[in-house]
Amino acid sequence: MNKLRLEIIGMSYSQSQSGAYAIILGEQEGKRRLPIIIGSFEAQAIAIEIEKIKTPRPLTHDLFKSFAEAFHIEIKEVIINKFSEGVFFAVLVCSDGHTEREVDSRTSDAIALALRFNCPIYTYEHIMVAAGIIMDEETPDSTSQEIREESLEIRDDDLTTFTITELQRLLKKAVEGEEYEKASRIRDEISKRKRET
Repeated sequence: MNKLRLEIIGMSYSQSQSGAYAIILGEQEGKRRLPIIIGSFEAQAIAIEIEKIKTPRPLTHDLFKSFAEAFHIEIKEVIINKFSEGVFFAVLVCSDGHTEREVDSRTSDAIALALRFNCPIYTYEHIMVAAGIIMDEETPDSTSQEIREESLEIRDDDLTTFTITELQRLLKKAVEGEEYEKASRIRDEISKRKRET
């Protein structure tokens, strides 16, 4: 199964879910984005490493790296290998120089560790198809659709009343507005409908 290389595009605070963030991963050679909702602790761990901020004492992910290095274990790559019911799953591909093993991990922790070990992050095509967001998607304009888009602000918890085409427009608008948590809810509704057909 071919792997797709991902890179971190950005991170934003969730407007509707207290203490949650969305980290955005993008294809290295493509226009699709993968928004993943993560907790504040993991968001902080990722941001600290991206910004190269030195903390007075090691944080959990830094401790893990020090522990692994002390025993000559390296993380070679991170693979986001499953997407089920709106949840992403990942594995760390670890090696001690002789044996290579996959270790189950929360996706947010896997990303935080990938940054510390300077290793690549991958996913598979079927996950990008199920959960990815295409940035350059062109959809014809329509006044009625624009009115319905505005109403999403009032009733964004009820996405079932929108058509697939309208959901795709809403998804594009949410991504352009960097409302990644909303985009992930819309994406999940689109995925659910595609599974039902």
